[in-house]
Amino acid sequence: MDAAIKAITSQSHETSTAQRQLQLALKQARFDTAHARRQYDAVDPANRLVVGELERRWHEALQNAQKIESDIAAIVALKPAPLGEPECQQLRELGADLERAWSHPAATAATRKRILRAALEEIVVRLETSKIALVLRWQCGDHTALDVKLRLNAVGRHREPVHEEVLALVRGLARQIPDRQIARLLNRIGKPTSFGNGWTQERVRGFRKHHEIEAFREGEWAQRGDIMFEAAANIVCVCTMTALRMLRRGDIKGQQVCRGAPWFIKADDVAQFRTQKRKSRPVTPNADQATFDYQ
Repeated sequence: MDAAIKAITSQSHETSTAQRQLQLALKQARFDTAHARRQYDAVDPANRLVVGELERRWHEALQNAQKIESDIAAIVALKPAPLGEPECQQLRELGADLERAWSHPAATAATRKRILRAALEEIVVRLETSKIALVLRWQCGDHTALDVKLRLNAVGRHREPVHEEVLALVRGLARQIPDRQIARLLNRIGKPTSFGNGWTQERVRGFRKHHEIEAFREGEWAQRGDIMFEAAANIVCVCTMTALRMLRRGDIKGQQVCRGAPWFIKADDVAQFRTQKRKSRPVTPNADQATFDYQ
C-alpha cells in the first residue's frame, strides 16, 4: 500500500508527454509572438500595407499562444490532486483490512478487480470429472483451495434437463417451420426452456443440433405430399374459416403438432374429398322444424 501511495503521489507530480509537447509549443509560440512584435515595431508607420500585415501576424501569434496556455491549464486541471495525510492514512487502513476495502460502499467492480490483481500471485486450475479445482496463491504466501461444480454432468450429456414434451414439440415443428417461428410459437404457448428462459432462434438451433434434429428445408412440405391450410381451402373453394371448421369436424383430414402450429394436410386427402359427395347435414338439430322452398 505504501508503494501505491508513492505511485499516486509521483503520478500527480509527473508531467505528461502531451503537457511537455504543449510546453514546447508554447515556448515556440511566445518566440513567434516576440518576433512578430519586433517586426511590427521596426516597420515604417507610413507603409500602411506592411503595417497591417505585420499587425495581423502579431495578432495571430498572440491567439496561438493563448490557446496553447489554455490547453496546458486544462491538462493540469485534470491531474489528480496530491494525497494529503488523512487520505494516505485511510489507504493504509484499507490495505491492512482487505475485507473492508472489498465491501466498501464506494468500491466498484473495477476496484475489486484491481484488488484481486494486486493481492493474487497466480491461480492454478485443474479440471476434474465433475468439478474444477482452483488453488489461489496470494502475495503473502497463503493458499486457498476452491471447488466449482460443473454444470455439464458427463461427456455427451446435455447440461439442461430435457422436458420430453418440449422435445416432442421441437421434433414435430422442425418438419414444418424454421427455427425463428418455432421460438415464437414455444414462447406464445408458454413452453420455456429447462432453465425458465424464453426461446430464441439460436437456442432452438442449439437444442436441435444437440438432439440431432434436422432443420426445416424449403420445399419439404411438397416432398412429403403435404399442403398448407390456405392451399387446401382454395382447392375445395371455401374460405379459411369454413376450411377450419371442416378440419375440426373431420371432413378434411389434417394434423396439428400443437395449438397455434400450422395444419399439415395431405394433398391426396384433399383430392379425395373433392371427388366425394359431401354428406348433407340438417339445417337445425330440431327435427320438428321445417324448411321453406322459395320460388
